[in-house]
Amino acid sequence: MLGFKLDNDKPLNVLCLGAHCDDIEIGAGGTLLKLFDNYKIDAVKWVVFASNEIRKTEAGSSAGMFLKGIGNSDIVINDYRDGFLPFMAAEVKDFFESIKREFNPDIIFTHYRNDRHQDHRLVSDLTWNTWRNHLILEYEIPKYDGDLGIPNFYSPLEPKYIDKRNRILIEAFKSQQEKHWFDDETFKALPRLRGMESATTYAEAFYARKVTLT
Repeated sequence: MLGFKLDNDKPLNVLCLGAHCDDIEIGAGGTLLKLFDNYKIDAVKWVVFASNEIRKTEAGSSAGMFLKGIGNSDIVINDYRDGFLPFMAAEVKDFFESIKREFNPDIIFTHYRNDRHQDHRLVSDLTWNTWRNHLILEYEIPKYDGDLGIPNFYSPLEPKYIDKRNRILIEAFKSQQEKHWFDDETFKALPRLRGMESATTYAEAFYARKVTLT
């Protein structure tokens, strides 16, 4: 297993993209907390595409808790219609282009390309369409579709990062708590499995399709 470490001398610009209000937290929340603890951060841009009035408030609260202590952060919660992003693709692509003009990320977190949710796939496709020379890590979301793949990039996590991630999710997204899967057990299950695969206790896993060795 080959280890990978970002340049710790250069402050990082981090871009987080999520189709829905809790996607970033579920897919990459632990890794982001670890990143913020261990690396110099210049700026973070946190973008969610689909929301409604209630979810928007929850997402803003959650992102604020994840980004606490980050001096330069920009949280953008859009109100595109959940489940309909592909039918608004031109408008969504224009928004991606606006991000590109104003923010140059060192690392991008986005959805897994082969995710079966149509909104997730569009965000992933537009990420790759917009940024050609950046480190892009595609995160995974456990859900009913059973579409998890075979990741190739692992982020080992101490239990404190998983516990904090899960605590924020459950505290912030109260509107989701009636869903049978929205609980601490689900949120620990996949990191435990990915931890086993990467010879540790917990990990979040990603799909790194292009990484350049310099």
